[in-house]
Amino acid sequence: MKQISLTLAACLAGTVAFAAEIAPKDVGYDEDGAVAASLSGVAGDAASGALLVGDKSKGNCVACHQVAALTDVPFHGEIGPALDGAGSRWSEAELRGLVANAKMTFDGTMMPAFYKVDGFTRPGDAYTGEAGTEPLPPILTAQEIEDVVAFLATLKED
Repeated sequence: MKQISLTLAACLAGTVAFAAEIAPKDVGYDEDGAVAASLSGVAGDAASGALLVGDKSKGNCVACHQVAALTDVPFHGEIGPALDGAGSRWSEAELRGLVANAKMTFDGTMMPAFYKVDGFTRPGDAYTGEAGTEPLPPILTAQEIEDVVAFLATLKED
């Protein structure tokens, strides 16, 4: 019985270690900007990702992109490419890299880096010189990135 308990404890400890969240500064991008490893260590939830893509106060992807799967969300933008077929155009690792920090793939893109905490031009620096110095949190959490990636991966071309 003691042997079984120790084995179970070791398995659970291994699962917890595997599911560790990757901090924004520790994300490993490849030469093309893709991120192979899950940022949260937990699979994304496509339904939660769809909510984030359409949420005007969080991900707000529809402000710049059209997404036919989200017809109930008003005011889709036309600045970025339509996300229809994104799951066919890009791999999960590429999608993760694009959502975390698209600038690693597309230099000069206007798309915000949703999982970045430094290297920003702080509002106020150019005008008053009194911008805040406190650390900024990422726009989306590691799990929210995984959820958005899971949703985008469902958007396949016919």
